[in-house]
Amino acid sequence: MSTAWDEMAVVGTIARAHGIRGQVIVNAETDFPDQRFHPGAELFIERGGRVEALTVTTARFHRERPVIGIAGVDSMDEAEALAGLELRVPLDRLATLPAGTFYRHDLIGCRVETRGGLTVGLVRDVEGTLTGSRLVVDGADGEVLIPLVAPICTQVDPVGKRIVIDPPDGLIDVNKVRLKPDPTGT
Repeated sequence: MSTAWDEMAVVGTIARAHGIRGQVIVNAETDFPDQRFHPGAELFIERGGRVEALTVTTARFHRERPVIGIAGVDSMDEAEALAGLELRVPLDRLATLPAGTFYRHDLIGCRVETRGGLTVGLVRDVEGTLTGSRLVVDGADGEVLIPLVAPICTQVDPVGKRIVIDPPDGLIDVNKVRLKPDPTGT
């Protein structure tokens, strides 16, 4: 098992402390929150440049968000110090997905090209939720945002690191995120 931070998958972010006994609310970024956030589960954080293991001691869900207790975190102050930290797990602990599905991290680094062979760029990130995700692509002229939907992303091949898109006319130009001009002209 690798505990290298960059070789782990994000499963959530600690939103804030909850109560006075050291529990935290988690913004889950997993399709399997019940499997990921349960007593005895091991999660990892990075702080101070070091990867640290955390053990979940208690878990419940409030408004569909996990509220977890963590071993050694016994006060609101200790819990609040964790706010904003990502929770990750090693890739070998992820559930096997059905054919034709993939994890977000599988798409990072994929080459995006149009059906006609025009290179758009490389996927840097995947934003959004299950119901509305988009690819963040580093293109030659800047960042391009592409909806991750079957009618546009017609071929997704994470193993071959390639995504073929069939964008409607103007989609790429409209979704370019351009740098704002410097008002000082420098």
